Amino acid sequence: MADKLVPAPDGESPFTLICEGLLADDLPQFRHEIELALHAQADYLTDIEYQMFKGGKKIRPIVMLLAARMIAGGAPLNPKVYKGSASLEMLHVATLIHDDIVDEAQLRRGVPSVSAARGIKTALLVGDLQFVQALRGFAQNVETERDMGLVRLVLDTAFDICRGELDELDRTLPADIDSALARYYQTIDRKTSELFRLACHAGVELAGGRLRDARRAGFFGRSLGRAFQIMDDVLDLVEYEGSAGKENGVDLTQGRLALPVLFALQSLGQEHAIAQALRGEITLCGEALEQAIDDLRDSGAIDRAYVHARREAYQAIFYLKGFAPSPYRSALEDLVRYVVDRPLNPAIIYKVEVYP
Repeated sequence: MADKLVPAPDGESPFTLICEGLLADDLPQFRHEIELALHAQADYLTDIEYQMFKGGKKIRPIVMLLAARMIAGGAPLNPKVYKGSASLEMLHVATLIHDDIVDEAQLRRGVPSVSAARGIKTALLVGDLQFVQALRGFAQNVETERDMGLVRLVLDTAFDICRGELDELDRTLPADIDSALARYYQTIDRKTSELFRLACHAGVELAGGRLRDARRAGFFGRSLGRAFQIMDDVLDLVEYEGSAGKENGVDLTQGRLALPVLFALQSLGQEHAIAQALRGEITLCGEALEQAIDDLRDSGAIDRAYVHARREAYQAIFYLKGFAPSPYRSALEDLVRYVVDRPLNPAIIYKVEVYP
């Protein structure tokens, strides 16, 4: 597999090849563990929650299984890997439920959010239930001192996720771009990247890999998570209207310090409508929101954010060099490439350079 970041053929997603090929025997066991974990909560769940576990690409469990397969190859995996991947997905769903509460989101993947369907109080408790069940799943794996170390990593990750969610509510604007970037990366590391880091570290460790390899895989996961979140910021501003089940500019309306927004503020200044909205002084909607998005696109901020995403992608692939070449390592490389090279709206992305 070449090291160069190149687009997938015709923007094709690598998920089908991975799910139907490399992980065809592993994913049913992952889904079985999800079913077991949900069965313990059955009295408190509705179809809304079950749909959340059925939907999505399951990228975090897939990354964890691929990381484990880099160590185990085609040999049977330790059952702890499947239980861990199910717990990881449960932890992720918990964050989605809590995010929808904070964002007052009515939809999640095209269906009513838990908070919209069942109310904030119930949604909060159901989200907490997923957090606790996820931690229980990892704790049930404990047999050795090394397993206990992994549980501590899981607890630290859950703690960081909560800190990241609180960080995102802070609407103070840093005075300079360096401070702004430091705060941005701290927030996305806690809220997004740490879960990818946990997926890769745990996958290698539960498959019997060396601790130094688990840490290297964790660094890969962190860079992948950063690229993933930056591209999510970009997609919020350039994707086709409604293609992701939401309107463009959600980060602006919610007051999030997304990376393209930070770069736009450098050009547009602290008195622009975007800065006023981030400080909570005005609410952007309708024509004002459309104008703000147009100004942001024209500022070159999307180009700069895209460059940062590709840097993280290159860094992620670098961390994989310590592992022996295999179809599983190649699949992880393909996922990284897909994250930064997935098709965007050509009517809007007319300035972004594709760096070699």
